[in-house]
Amino acid sequence: MQFQIKYSDDKSKARTGQFETSHGIIQTPVFMPIGTIGTVKTLSPDDLIAQGAQMILSNTYHLYLKPGLEVLKEFDGLHNFIKWNGSLLTDSGGYQVYSLNQLRTINDDGVEFKSHWDGSTHLFTPEKVVDIQRIIGSDIMMVLDQCISNPSDFASAESAYKLTTSWAQRSRDHFLVTKPEYGFKQFQFGIVQGGIYRELRKLSIEDLLLIDFDGYAIGGLAVGESSGERWKITDFCTDLLPENKVRYLMGVGKPDDLLNAIELGVDMFDCVIPTRNGRNGSLFTSKGVININNAQFIKDKNPIDVKCMCFACQHFSRAYLRHMFNVNEIFGLRLATIHNIHFYLDLIKNVRQAISDGKFMDFKDNFLNKYSGF
Repeated sequence: MQFQIKYSDDKSKARTGQFETSHGIIQTPVFMPIGTIGTVKTLSPDDLIAQGAQMILSNTYHLYLKPGLEVLKEFDGLHNFIKWNGSLLTDSGGYQVYSLNQLRTINDDGVEFKSHWDGSTHLFTPEKVVDIQRIIGSDIMMVLDQCISNPSDFASAESAYKLTTSWAQRSRDHFLVTKPEYGFKQFQFGIVQGGIYRELRKLSIEDLLLIDFDGYAIGGLAVGESSGERWKITDFCTDLLPENKVRYLMGVGKPDDLLNAIELGVDMFDCVIPTRNGRNGSLFTSKGVININNAQFIKDKNPIDVKCMCFACQHFSRAYLRHMFNVNEIFGLRLATIHNIHFYLDLIKNVRQAISDGKFMDFKDNFLNKYSGF
């Protein structure tokens, strides 16, 4: 993967860049909406394109279970199955297996787990996860890793880092001796682990650089550590990761989090917050988050955000959207999701412009001075 840095901020580590997959050129920083099971809930591919989505994230664990590999192979991969012509990244399922807790067993070979659908037993090895992602046909595949909660003791974090490194080497070896299923190139990213311990993060990065992946993700954050510790670890990692490869911070994603991470040199993001919170009535605006379920919006004729140009804001009032939520109408979930995805992607687009203009820190300060988070 050729990653070209276009602009670098002179007051921070923020940068813009681009890389290309077989499904398009990706401008960074980039935010990936979550399409866990092959759909960003309530949205069509055309909706995503209209909001400016470049790439979406789907989940290896969930797609393996349903619809299953036979179906995906019959359709020549997930792109064709879901009619998405943009780029796709698949995570390895490691986080989902981590969250199963009592339903999985981890050893050197891989992870044995029970399906949350029917209780059937399955084994994910590093090699099998590569094979699954070959059949899914994602443009970028993540290696199998062991994610642990923070803060964990040093011995647990060290064990997880060492196992992740061992699996990363096996994943890369298998990736390099197998071929894509559908005739287009796939890329593979390694994942940095090590908990909140800088010495372990350093060792993890050194090991992954020797393996030589197409890009690198910072994993094992936003799983219990304080925000201050999160940014210290992120800053530490981006100092050590190569400048000429993409840096991806996994699963971190409130608007202020994105700005903090971009300041520290991160290029890629994903998070369920804009879609999940939208379906619960939490809507992002330039002045902060509002809960559309609140009674104060019963007669409010304003759009969700007067500065927003999304479909929901151009056509409907806060009062109407509150009514949709109040009567459990699914159209309300769709409008809220459209708006939140647009807000996130528009924010990132404006960040790219601010960096190219040499005004990123001013942009960040101005945004946060007006924005009230949650």
